[in-house]
Amino acid sequence: MVCADEARSDIASALGEKAAVSEPTWQDHLYSCRYTYPTGSFVLSVKELSSWAQTYAYFRMLGTELASTRTLQGLGQGAFQTTDGSVVVRKDWKVLVVDSSGLPAQFGLPPTSSGDVAVTVADVILGCWAGD
Repeated sequence: MVCADEARSDIASALGEKAAVSEPTWQDHLYSCRYTYPTGSFVLSVKELSSWAQTYAYFRMLGTELASTRTLQGLGQGAFQTTDGSVVVRKDWKVLVVDSSGLPAQFGLPPTSSGDVAVTVADVILGCWAGD
């Protein structure tokens, strides 16, 4: 999934940088790992929920907790960006978080804003989920 070889390769291609990826963790239906680069890092996590009601409630809770600043169109079945540029995406009964707060203001090759990096990573992961 988000920490697997395919995702690692696709993210490296999209960002122009290879990461050291931490051993994934699984706790309380939350799967996550950290992508670490010489100049910063980001964390990918996916919460797997058991119903639409749980998924919507968790997504709304993150919007409040992480301070949603704008809705993102065209990502999953709902997405928003936070004040620090991180991205949260809802797709089926899963919620993806790309926590880009550990990245510098400009990152990747070519240099891109950390917020745009988070959107790119979310798009890459959704492509993996869709089988692209």
